[in-house]
Amino acid sequence: MGGHHGEPYTVPHPSIYKVENVPQLLQVKEALARQGLNDPWLRNEAWRYEKKAFGTHRSRLTTFMFRGLGVGFCAFLATIAVEYALGIGKGQGGHGHGHDSEHGHEDKKHH
Repeated sequence: MGGHHGEPYTVPHPSIYKVENVPQLLQVKEALARQGLNDPWLRNEAWRYEKKAFGTHRSRLTTFMFRGLGVGFCAFLATIAVEYALGIGKGQGGHGHGHDSEHGHEDKKHH
């Protein structure tokens, strides 16, 4: 495919994330060390504490939940406008809901 203009984002080098820079992870590392244990993957959690680059857990969750809200609301309004323009809104679809149909009148006559 043509038109590739480079990466849309840059991936930071993993070495910038250090357990020693995050007090919470440093406490975990020290607690594990006291028991003679080591977690070689602990550094993989350090990015979560980089509030400047990634925000807080709450801000990431808020972004995730409401990211498409504007587009979705516009699509909702467009759908309503099309239904109204085509006369299928407000129960005008001709499905017989709420109206006496021919079958309803016949049933009443035969009783």
